Amino acid sequence: MGYPETSEGFMVESFDKWTEFKKQEFKLKPFEDNDIDVAIDACGVCGSDVHTITGGWGEAPMPLCVGHEVIGRAVKVGPAVKTIKVGDRVGVGAQIQADLTCDNCKADQENYCPNSVDTFGAPYKDGTISQGGYAAYMRAHEYFTFKIPEEIPTAIAAPMMCGGITVYSPLVRLGCGPGKKVAIVGVGGLGHFAVLFAVALGAEVYVISHTPSKKDDVLKMGAKEFISSGEKDWSKPYKFAFDFILNTADATHKMPLPEYFSTLKVMGKFHNVGMPDHPISLMMQDFAANGCYIGTSHIGNRPEMEAMLELAAKQNIRSWVEEVQISEVGCKEVVERVYKNDRVRYRFTLVGYDEAFGKRG
Repeated sequence: MGYPETSEGFMVESFDKWTEFKKQEFKLKPFEDNDIDVAIDACGVCGSDVHTITGGWGEAPMPLCVGHEVIGRAVKVGPAVKTIKVGDRVGVGAQIQADLTCDNCKADQENYCPNSVDTFGAPYKDGTISQGGYAAYMRAHEYFTFKIPEEIPTAIAAPMMCGGITVYSPLVRLGCGPGKKVAIVGVGGLGHFAVLFAVALGAEVYVISHTPSKKDDVLKMGAKEFISSGEKDWSKPYKFAFDFILNTADATHKMPLPEYFSTLKVMGKFHNVGMPDHPISLMMQDFAANGCYIGTSHIGNRPEMEAMLELAAKQNIRSWVEEVQISEVGCKEVVERVYKNDRVRYRFTLVGYDEAFGKRG
């Protein structure tokens, strides 16, 4: 059959064999007036990919092609598309559709639309399952397809489409900027973006991590200070210090959270974008000493994505990326290394799509 009815991608067939990728054909959703077909050139590797294919976040439809940090070329645009033309370099993140009519969508909160469709592993209204970016093509709605500024190289831009926006949105919504003291917990794929963007937004940035070997890296990214959470009484010098904390680690269930809360100003917020596979346990009394709050968020909206890409272009913000050729072996390598946190500094981008799928578009 082939494109435009189908695409092919590197897919996982079961949770038990989550490192075994096989190139398979899958059905694309029916093409609609606002759709854009993207010939994929690169895809970032997100922790969400690994949480999904291991079953850590629950059931998922198999076989499944993951990946929601896509950069490619628009090769077909629907007649109602106004923002993208054939040949444009574009990006797609972790959301690929919403109803765009509900109150949330009308308020630029489409990332909280009750009828949203995730970029992979979610059903469309016709029953087709969305498939991700470890593939030759992607079919996306115009509203969730973004023109990529020419200043940002493809492999650098890819991880911004989820990893970048996942931290940029809460940073902005929490008021990150000049005069604010912000702490970032964790220096991984999300954490390094949080440091880069918080610095670019003008905040005074501190990094809390149990990995002292990353100190030099975060100082190069612009952080004011590295705080080693492995040291005894590390939090005492920072009591009531931070306007908010952005936690990017996915091991929250192992963290002594009241100790972290103690570093917040009165009514400060402990905001989580790292999503662990396990629940956390807290007492209400843990929040009483400074009246702090805990919460989380889900990616970001279209205006925030556009603002993030503009900021990255203007300030020459660069993801710290390791490029890996997409293949059965390459996909296995990246998901295993993300799972083990094996020398990942700080995001992977799968490249070499023409070699894997041939010239397209």
